[in-house]
Amino acid sequence: MAVARKPVPNNTPEEYLAMEEQSSQRHDYFRGVIYAHAGGSANHNRIAGNLNARFNLSLRKTPCEAFTSDMRLLVKNHDLYTYPDAMIVCGKPEFARGRNDTIVNPVVIVEVLSPSTRDYDRGLKFEL
Repeated sequence: MAVARKPVPNNTPEEYLAMEEQSSQRHDYFRGVIYAHAGGSANHNRIAGNLNARFNLSLRKTPCEAFTSDMRLLVKNHDLYTYPDAMIVCGKPEFARGRNDTIVNPVVIVEVLSPSTRDYDRGLKFEL
């Protein structure tokens, strides 16, 4: 999340998910606040794409699979919905109740750092 975004307070997870289904832009949700995702640079996209390609090759003969930033993550204990650059799930993917687009059981979460998100990604988001 870029620091310059203006949060929209007091949203419920249900309101966020309904809005996200209609939106052409991705958003994160954290404790009632919705944040617009910053667009990724070409280098960010290259790195994330290469990571996902490597994960897919490496995981071929395992019970694990990689997911790209098109799959949302729910961190239940902290009321956070976000789109990591990559996730790995081993075994059957578990989804948030009533969803098929929100994973709750990754074993690996990857964020490609950028100048606008690195402090958040290394700080609060990492802790969550």
